[in-house]
Amino acid sequence: MKEDFLHYVWKFQKFEVGSFYTSDNESLHIKNPGSHNLNSGPDFFNAQIELNGQLWAGNVEIHLKSSDWYAHGHETDAAYDNVILHVVWEHDAEIYRKDGSIIPTFPVKNHIPKSTVEQYQKLFSKGKKWINCENELAAVDTFTFQNWLERLYFERLQKKEKILLKELKATQNHWESLLFRMLCKNFGLKVNGDSFFSIAKSIDFSVVKKCSQERQDLEALLIGQAGLLEGETEDWYYKTLKSRYTYLARKFKLNNENVIAPKFFRLRPPNFPTVRLAQLAMLYSERQNLFSHVMETHDLNGFYKLFDVSCGEYWDSHYNFGIGSLGRKKRITKKFIDLLLINTVLPLKFCYAIQNGKDATEEILQLASEIPSEENSIVKKFNSINTISKKAWHSQALLQLKNEYCDKNNCLQCAVGNVILNSSLNLKT
Repeated sequence: MKEDFLHYVWKFQKFEVGSFYTSDNESLHIKNPGSHNLNSGPDFFNAQIELNGQLWAGNVEIHLKSSDWYAHGHETDAAYDNVILHVVWEHDAEIYRKDGSIIPTFPVKNHIPKSTVEQYQKLFSKGKKWINCENELAAVDTFTFQNWLERLYFERLQKKEKILLKELKATQNHWESLLFRMLCKNFGLKVNGDSFFSIAKSIDFSVVKKCSQERQDLEALLIGQAGLLEGETEDWYYKTLKSRYTYLARKFKLNNENVIAPKFFRLRPPNFPTVRLAQLAMLYSERQNLFSHVMETHDLNGFYKLFDVSCGEYWDSHYNFGIGSLGRKKRITKKFIDLLLINTVLPLKFCYAIQNGKDATEEILQLASEIPSEENSIVKKFNSINTISKKAWHSQALLQLKNEYCDKNNCLQCAVGNVILNSSLNLKT
């Protein structure tokens, strides 16, 4: 038994029908359970109860045992002076206010339906299951689950918004610079994301803007800052970029000491850092004022056109310096653009709209509904339990569900967990 279960029972009043009494045999009628407090202080604020016919208004504190009041030091904390009811699973000690009066205690152990307790225990008897509700998930009705996923998707966007605002502050509220940093990070994907992010942060965006007038300058700038022009080779293009980078580093007083070295190991050639940085350089040289274009684009095809760029000619026959490959344009694929939209563009649009007092939820949800679901281990596992993820907002929501609810055993704050606890369905076992 955990305290959050008692929070759930009290919040939703999951008690058996009947008369309630405190530990001192006072008749208890719950008028309003109050609002759930997820921060410090009593568990529920502004509750209303009747004790022996007298109305009381104040706060409610919940513990597994009455004695936990003292174990948690509430008797010396002024924040608990206005507690009017102590709700516990087991009553093992009287609790007093500072003036010596007893705080009424409501033991709930015998007032919770046995079926609810059994369903709770079953839900948390995880064993070797991947998630607690693995055996019951497929039986949850589609309407409830889809609504919960939509809420989770926007929860995830709100989480990303906090990260973006922190980074925006670091750029002195320069949205174009913020877009560059986040795009650079996501061009690196999972393996080189931190490396590419460190590259972006090592360059003032004004330098990027100036170098974007000449594609080779920007390519030399990015690849040079990545530390990929520090050796010696007879490759002519390597020498060209190194010469340009040496000039730019001197001109703009560049420093890449804090840049994380990018990796090539176990990467498919199209994802080599040389190729991705060359594509990013082409994007910024061909799309001046990219942030404005991103904010003014509202449909998926428009984004596919906006990000439809390739590398310079050298890269048609190379994935790395001095190593030839079959002649092929290294264009940014639609699948890669989808990832940029999911991880960079849509969160940025969401954040920018909120900062400007606008509502972009409908537009963002529409775009996320047109982009196919991501493919990763979490999404694949959920789909093996029940085919859930078909669109990008589904896969993002499932990541939020797994990371913030399933892994943390926050089942009682999850719509799925609530349905399972309340359900009379013949759930799978």
